[in-house]
This record gives sequence, C-alpha cells and structure tokens, in this order.
Amino acid sequence: MSEMMNEILDQPQALERTLRAERDHAEAFRDFARRRGFRLILLVARGTSDNAALFGRYLLEITTGIPVSLCAPSIHTVYHAHLNLREALVVGISQSGEGTDINRVLHATRRQGAYTVGITNERHSGMARAVHEVFLARAGRQRSVAATKTYTTQLLLLYLLASALGRQITPAGMSEIPGRAREALELSSEIDTLVERYRYMRQCIVVARGLNYANALELGLKLMETCYVVAERFSSADFLHGPIALVERDFPVLVFMPPGKTFNELRKLVERLKALRAETLVITSPDTRLPAATRTIHVPSAVPELYSPIPYIIPGQLFAAALAKVRGLDADKPRSLQIVTRTI
Repeated sequence: MSEMMNEILDQPQALERTLRAERDHAEAFRDFARRRGFRLILLVARGTSDNAALFGRYLLEITTGIPVSLCAPSIHTVYHAHLNLREALVVGISQSGEGTDINRVLHATRRQGAYTVGITNERHSGMARAVHEVFLARAGRQRSVAATKTYTTQLLLLYLLASALGRQITPAGMSEIPGRAREALELSSEIDTLVERYRYMRQCIVVARGLNYANALELGLKLMETCYVVAERFSSADFLHGPIALVERDFPVLVFMPPGKTFNELRKLVERLKALRAETLVITSPDTRLPAATRTIHVPSAVPELYSPIPYIIPGQLFAAALAKVRGLDADKPRSLQIVTRTI
C-alpha cells in the first residue's frame, strides 16, 4: 500500500487528535479576537495549503462577516509594498512551515501591524517562529509528497478559527467531522472498481462551487501530481463563462455536488453536460438521484453543506490514489516534486 493511501486512511485519527488538542486554544483565541476587533483577514499559502486557504476564505466570510482576502506573496517578496495592517489578522498556512515566501510575508505583515497566526503541521518550523501564535495540526509526519491528511487537518483548524471569530461553527458540528471522514473511507473498494473506467484518462475538468470549490482545486492538483492528468479546475459559475466550450463527447467532468445552496445550480450543470454527451462523475449525498450523471459516488451520510468539504474530498483522494495505482505510477514520489517547495 502506498504512503499516500496510508495517510488517507489515517485522516479520522489525525482529525480527532487535532480537534482534541486545539479546541481549548480556539476558545482562548475567541476572547482575544473580541478584544482585538479584527476588520480584515488575509490568508497566505502555496500549493495544497493555498487550496485550504481558499476554503478558509469562503468559510470565514460566510460565518464571521469579516472580509477575507487571499494574499499574493509577491506583493511583499518581489514588490516590497507596505500595507497598513493594524486591524488585520494574517493567517499563514503551510504543512511544513518552511515555505520561504510565506514566512517572509508573515514577517513583513507582522512589521506592518498585523496579528499573525500560523496553521502548520510542524511545531518547530520557521513559520512557528515567525508568527504570534500557532494552531498546530496533529497529522503526524507527512511521508508522501501528495498531501492528504495535512490538507484535511488544515481545513479543520480553519473551522476552529471560524468558531473563534463567529458563531455559526459549533463544537457539535465540528465533533462529527472525524466520524464523517471515517464513513467516507468506506468508499475505498467501490472507488477501486470505478477507477478502472478512467485508467486512460489524460485530461478532465473538476467543478464545484462555494465551500467545496477548494476541493475542486485540490482534487485537480492531486490528479495532476500523482496521475499526470491535465486537470482544469473551475467554479461552476466561471465554467459557464467560456471553458464549457472544451466539453465534447466523452470528455470527463468531475463534480462536487453536496446538498445545500449550490445544489440546484450544479444539478442543472450536470443535465447540460449530459446534453453535450460528456462523461460526468459526481460526488454527492447518499439520497441524491442524478439520472443525468454518468457515474455517481455517494458519500455515506447526509452532511450539511457547511461541514461537507472534509468528507467530500476523501472520495477524491481515494480516486486519485487508486488511479495512480492502476496506471502503475508511484503516487508517493511524483516526478519533479518534493514535500517541501521553496519559492520567493
């Protein structure tokens, strides 16, 4: 079994460890944040962590009412712009905590008056030294280049941060996430069988919207780095503004489609794709029937949209790991990649 697969299977335990260890920290941060009165949140990350940051943008704006922006590191590392960040919270996200540009941004924004927080898997990393305080993922050592358990523990820490800054994310809702992740892993054998259909897939599109849009980017990244599939990633709204012209007969389109506010729009998209004779693989809830979809993966339990991103990415991770295996590729050691990537 690949290290990637081992790390996918370890996610319920990693999520439980992280939630147990950081729950009280989030409560303490709630009191501090109220006194500080943050008016802006900046998220800074690269790679898989940047996909987690995109999720954080949706989650934090939806649940806290505080404007959130994804920071462009080159603003600080290349152009050396000076920003007024005296009422800002800047959150760096990195598995290793050793991304050179991310840590430079954290140093710069701290000098510019921001309060800085790190979300990382490494307690003694450069990020941990750069920030005012750290929310620590308890994912355990990452051995596979393709991040899986570090992505979902980052998402969980963003839920904890949202619970500290707003009121919509509840302890009860978060406490169900590890169990829902465990249930999603039950799809492994089904996906092993399904993936044979896609053995020779060379290109695809991955689509979602809202809270699961980050998962579209993350699944596309996993398909590119572990399976060498050219995977374009879109919000369903952006997809209709031009890229849908790519779709022809049998073109693969993977869709994240949880119940909730984005469901009807995505259902209409799947119906349109059927009319274009595309190959659609939809990840959705257990009671959803989609006659327009070519294939469907049903997440085992009905998850509220607000808490769906972690259990919904797991079938995508399983799909990427299984596809790499049937194609005879080493998912743990993608060509030209390593676990820590340093850019400026």
